[in-house]
Amino acid sequence: MIENFDVNKLISALIYIVIAFIFYFIASRVIDLFFKKPQEKFTEKLTARQKQRMDTLRTMLKSIVTYVIIIALVLALLANFGVDVTSLLAGLGIATAIIGLAFQDLGKDLIAGFGIIMERQYEVGDLIEVDGFRGRVTSLSLKSTKIKNYRGKELVVANRKMTSLVNYSTHNTLAQVDIPVPYNVKTENISAILEKVCNDLREANLEQIVGEVKFYGPVKFDDSAVVWRVTAECEPYRHFVPQRMIRQAVQEEFRKARIEIPFQQIDIHNK
Repeated sequence: MIENFDVNKLISALIYIVIAFIFYFIASRVIDLFFKKPQEKFTEKLTARQKQRMDTLRTMLKSIVTYVIIIALVLALLANFGVDVTSLLAGLGIATAIIGLAFQDLGKDLIAGFGIIMERQYEVGDLIEVDGFRGRVTSLSLKSTKIKNYRGKELVVANRKMTSLVNYSTHNTLAQVDIPVPYNVKTENISAILEKVCNDLREANLEQIVGEVKFYGPVKFDDSAVVWRVTAECEPYRHFVPQRMIRQAVQEEFRKARIEIPFQQIDIHNK
């Protein structure tokens, strides 16, 4: 099926490759511009989730374009070197079955990739956990997902294996701090202190906090303390800063009021 090799065919093959790169560059730029303009125009109206959605679709479209260009390039190169592509595609027969078995995992990845996008299981920028590895989704293609944790380690997972995961970015989280208070402290005193802590946190206008800041108590009776609770509704998985601020504020107010935070003590009796 392949004719005698000559220089003209080699030059033609190089031209096809260059054209493929040019097409990819142009298509990639068009996709970037297509998603960039709406974000610039409606930047104040778009939510963080909508921006993530657009980034995910942009990445996925680039992935699709890449696969289409590669397939078209391979077919063009085969035709250039004298292979009857039409007959080849029509008469693959057993070869098709063999190739199908060899690339069945790739097919599963592609189908899973479409499913992830259509069902919005996660998007670029989401914080997810897969098999104990927790990190941000940095890339989502038709074949795989890349996840990067806070230490800089990146995990690449085939889409077909993304069957059991936890997405921490879909719902708001709760900053919750449980505060042990000695039994001899009056209820009205601790209520006043925690009310001040909550008011100070509201006035701080932290970007992480999107809901109510309030306190509850008592929520539990321990051996040496009554446990009160302060909570603040935060953006998905952004509760760490408010929690630290609550603990710091409570510690400072307790110091001013000369209230000691109870701690476990072990009594040792000598016989």
